[in-house]
Amino acid sequence: MNDDLCIHVPLTIKRRGGRRLIILPEDAANAPHMPQHHFDDTLMNGIAKAWRWQALYERGKYPSLDAFAEKHSLNKSYAARIMRLNLLAPDIRLAILTGKQPKGLKLADLMNPFPPLWEEQRKIFGLTPDSSATASVCKHS
Repeated sequence: MNDDLCIHVPLTIKRRGGRRLIILPEDAANAPHMPQHHFDDTLMNGIAKAWRWQALYERGKYPSLDAFAEKHSLNKSYAARIMRLNLLAPDIRLAILTGKQPKGLKLADLMNPFPPLWEEQRKIFGLTPDSSATASVCKHS
């Protein structure tokens, strides 16, 4: 008896700007079982930079934000605004990284000053606890 399972997924792979994109058939986008996610590279890169830069700074590689910005030829204000993204609520960062952020949310919105309270951030950026991404927590005994 043959236990092989073959699944056919109709898709097209195209190159755009040196990147490979997976293009689904037109009718697949409207399928009710297909989650609608919009991955925003600019937002994702901002979150990734914030995390990486904070890690470098915390490891003591740079004595100050000025030294970090100078070493990487960055404007100090820009570096500080990017690193401030680490203060976003974890579910907001997760929503961005999983493509579940509100449709109109842009990196420029996150670069403006925002409140330190996570609940206020959710209101400002248009996320509610039920609309944002959620992460499961595993407990080991």
